[in-house]
Amino acid sequence: MRPKDELQALLRAMEEAFERKAWHGPNLRGAIRGLSAADAAWRPAEDRHSIWELVVHAAYWKYAVRRRLTGDKRGSFGPKGSNWFKRPDVPSEAGWRDDVGLLVAEHRQLMEAAGAINPRRLHAPARGTRQSPATLLRGIAFHDVYHAGQIQLLKRMAQD
Repeated sequence: MRPKDELQALLRAMEEAFERKAWHGPNLRGAIRGLSAADAAWRPAEDRHSIWELVVHAAYWKYAVRRRLTGDKRGSFGPKGSNWFKRPDVPSEAGWRDDVGLLVAEHRQLMEAAGAINPRRLHAPARGTRQSPATLLRGIAFHDVYHAGQIQLLKRMAQD
């Protein structure tokens, strides 16, 4: 496969995993569509993550991949911390909308950065990591699908 075609295939996979129609079922954005803040904040047990926390976690990793692709410094992600972010025990619709907006914004910024990659550099280490851009982009698409599945399961569990 030509490098330019490979990059386009990776970009399509990222969009399918996040918001384009997919054969495998709901993508990440589809899995959270229509959820209320209360639904998003529900957790199956005290020591388990909520859908809301999964959404911010996914946004964080989109930020982290973008940072690795561009060589940007750490510290510019909205919420303080890394990987997992505790969300409010008393949910608000405005807070939920803000965090969904954060996920969408991070996805858009990642897509822009990914689209700017020189296709000939897809398999060379990205800045600040030993991973190649191809590995990072494929991984973030898989990450979205994985968490979309978790969210679907949490939604079913909450109904019982």
